Amino acid sequence: MQLQRRGHHYELISNGTFLMATYNGDSERALIRFALQHHPSARRVLIGGLGVGFSLAEALLDPEVEQVTVVEIEPLVILWYREYFWQHSSNALDDPRTRLIRADLVEWISQVEERFDIICLDIDNGPDWTVVESNRRLYTEGGIQSLKKLLAPDGVISFWSASPADTFKHRLETFFRVETIAIPHFRGSPDYLLLARV
Repeated sequence: MQLQRRGHHYELISNGTFLMATYNGDSERALIRFALQHHPSARRVLIGGLGVGFSLAEALLDPEVEQVTVVEIEPLVILWYREYFWQHSSNALDDPRTRLIRADLVEWISQVEERFDIICLDIDNGPDWTVVESNRRLYTEGGIQSLKKLLAPDGVISFWSASPADTFKHRLETFFRVETIAIPHFRGSPDYLLLARV
């Protein structure tokens, strides 16, 4: 993991691959926003990946949300959030509705028995471009089934992706109604969200 500073902003690099930055969080916020818009009354939210905190901060803007559980595997990301990122996301990690769990998300979802109204996943660069090899399991049929078991009735899952991820979308459609949403990027290709509903 590597942290780079650019003026007042920071970039997060993993295994030499750019992951995210504090200067652009449009798609990370949209990951939550679109999921909330497609749920009648979300109370419990699960976020896979803390990152720089944009998704967490967006979830906490909804007054109906009672708890946001964030699962983050990398202790450096948590450390850097507390030292550098917090000012870019309203110090969302210290909100009393936030519950932080340091764990491997793929392993955690296979063991937990909780239910969530919304699950939002921003893991690596999406299904087609995983920086950490073990994260590929999340996007397999088994990973999708584990996620579905965590959904409450009317639940919604949103996936962040750096590409349209058509193969993964077809896999998702075995279990869900799926919509792909392109989020324009201020430079280069758009980011994508895959919105999955039972």
